[in-house]
Amino acid sequence: MSTTPTAKALYRRLLRELPPLPSPRHKAPRTPIHTSIRAHFSQPLPNTSEEYIRARHQEIEQFVAYLRAQRMYGTLLQRYNPGMGMDEEERVRLTARRVGMDLPVEYEWKMKR
Repeated sequence: MSTTPTAKALYRRLLRELPPLPSPRHKAPRTPIHTSIRAHFSQPLPNTSEEYIRARHQEIEQFVAYLRAQRMYGTLLQRYNPGMGMDEEERVRLTARRVGMDLPVEYEWKMKR
């Protein structure tokens, strides 16, 4: 892609929609997806017609919209299905607590020597 202000803005929007890195971006090495996106934007376009450039920008806009929708979907899944990442025992305990009950303490049998 070219380095027009529109291309730079698309590049930044695309990077913002990617999952966050565990450490600050300036300290962490680039991930393969970041490297690939940067290489894609820094390559010269094979066709410089206005129609081709507009089609490429629209393609990137659609990809940004897709990434945003996927991020929102993940956020909504976590919000409305809080027990999704729990194991079965913890889910049962929390369900019992929701209706005002506590599960009995499980007895652990130990063999005497």
